[in-house]
Amino acid sequence: MRLTPVPPGAAVALTDAAARLPYSELPEKDALKKRLDHLTKRLDDLQEALYAERRQAILIVLQGRDTSGKDGTIRRVFGPLDPQGARVTTFKAPTELELGHDFLWRVHHAVPPKGIIGIFNRSHYEDVLVVRVKGLVPESVWRPRYEQINRFERLLTENGTVVLKFFLHISREQQRERLLARLVEPTKFWKFNPGDLGDRELWDEYTEAAQEMLARTSTDAAPWYVVPADRKPVRDVLAAEEVVAALERMDPKYPGPPDGLEKWRRALA
Repeated sequence: MRLTPVPPGAAVALTDAAARLPYSELPEKDALKKRLDHLTKRLDDLQEALYAERRQAILIVLQGRDTSGKDGTIRRVFGPLDPQGARVTTFKAPTELELGHDFLWRVHHAVPPKGIIGIFNRSHYEDVLVVRVKGLVPESVWRPRYEQINRFERLLTENGTVVLKFFLHISREQQRERLLARLVEPTKFWKFNPGDLGDRELWDEYTEAAQEMLARTSTDAAPWYVVPADRKPVRDVLAAEEVVAALERMDPKYPGPPDGLEKWRRALA
């Protein structure tokens, strides 16, 4: 199973059917677990080389509706990594200080330095999704942000940061089931937010905004991948496949021996 990036400018239909793979294409649960274990082991090896090399970075952007699995993807795909080499940033409503700057100011501060895998749980894309759907700023403000984001991400890629963007796509029925679980299972009560139900009433508006976002901001340098997210094991494997493939293309190398290698060996003999 492999995803294909959204072609720049392409129309994407975020239908309920697109949120899940057909059963005929769905591997067995045990096979998915085995594949994810293999991928996370490979990811861990690549991360260590990336951290040691400290010449490149990779930024993973996770966007999706409520309950689409951003937290779960972080836990299951990136959880096994050495915490020294991975950083997770969660973007919530901007603070008063952040609102005093341009919308990318707080985002640029969170971009991973060289040697680090950075993961954004939500991101700068909230500023063309939530602010659009809820009318927090006029269209004359949010519409130019598509190109501003493209230029920002191009700046990152030209300076050694690979950008991968995943839109975790969940169906309306699956979201209903997951929201209901938050009201039934005691261990999930803490996840429930009444505001999620208000956002659910704006389903069509969010769909329209997300579809335009994907078309306008998937670029050759920083592509979007739409991840079918109704089935969690499938979601995790699909995302992990692309992260590992990107790191393999980056091909991080361990640094060579230090100057005076033989001298230091003799000193420790």
